[in-house]
Amino acid sequence: MKKDKLWFRAVKGVVKIFIKKPKFVFLGEPYRSGDVLLSNHVGSSGPLTLECYSNPPVRLWGTYEMNSGLRSTYRYLVHTYYHQKKGWNLTLARIFCLLAAPLANMFYKGLQLTSTYPDARFCGTIKKSYKILEGGENICIFPEDSSRGYFDKLTLFHEGFITFADYCLKKGMDLSIFVAYFHKKSRTFIVDAPFKYSAVKAEGGSRKDLAKRICDRCNELGARQEEAYSEAAAAKKAKK
Repeated sequence: MKKDKLWFRAVKGVVKIFIKKPKFVFLGEPYRSGDVLLSNHVGSSGPLTLECYSNPPVRLWGTYEMNSGLRSTYRYLVHTYYHQKKGWNLTLARIFCLLAAPLANMFYKGLQLTSTYPDARFCGTIKKSYKILEGGENICIFPEDSSRGYFDKLTLFHEGFITFADYCLKKGMDLSIFVAYFHKKSRTFIVDAPFKYSAVKAEGGSRKDLAKRICDRCNELGARQEEAYSEAAAAKKAKK
C-alpha cells in the first residue's frame, strides 16, 4: 500500500488546511485493493482532494511534464495549465508560476505520480501501473479531455485507460473499475458501483464507444449530485 515519506505527510498536513475534507458517497462497494478509479479532474481540485483524503489511498496518473523537474513544471503550468486551460493572461501566468512552480514541483516529488505520455513512452506507464495494481495499490485516472479547459459536463474520455485495461486483461487481470465524479460545490465524491472491464467490453462497440459510455455515466453522476445539491440549497433557503 502507498506510504508517504515523513516530509510529504507534513506537506499534506499544510495542504489540508486549505482543502476541506470531502464527503465520499458510494453507490456500491468501495474501492479497496488493486482497483481503478476513473474521475473528473476539476482543475487541481480532484487530484489534490483524492491525494489528501482518499481512504484507502490511490496512486494518480498525471502528465509527465509535472513529473520531470522544475523547468518542465514551470513551462507546463504557464503555457498549458494557466494560459491554455484556465485562460489566464500569459504574463500573469509567468509571474505567478515563479512562486507556484517550485511549490508544485516539491509537492509532485512526494506524490509518487505515475507519468503519462502522448507517445510510445506510454507503454512504460502501462507496465508500471500493472505492477502497482499487482502490489495491491489503487490507481486513479483522469481521462477527460481538458485541452480547452475543465467543464462540469465532460465532453469526452481519452482512450488510454482502455489500452491499460486491455493490457491487464491479457495478463489475466480483469480490472474492477469505479467511475467517480467530484462535485466541487458540495465537496462530494460520488462513486458508482464497480464494474468488471471484461463485462463492459463484452457489450461490444468500438473503443470510442466504450469511452463515451463511461464518460456519459460520469456525467450522470455529476448531474445526480448537482440535483441533490440544488434541492438541499432550496430547502435551506425555504427555512429562512
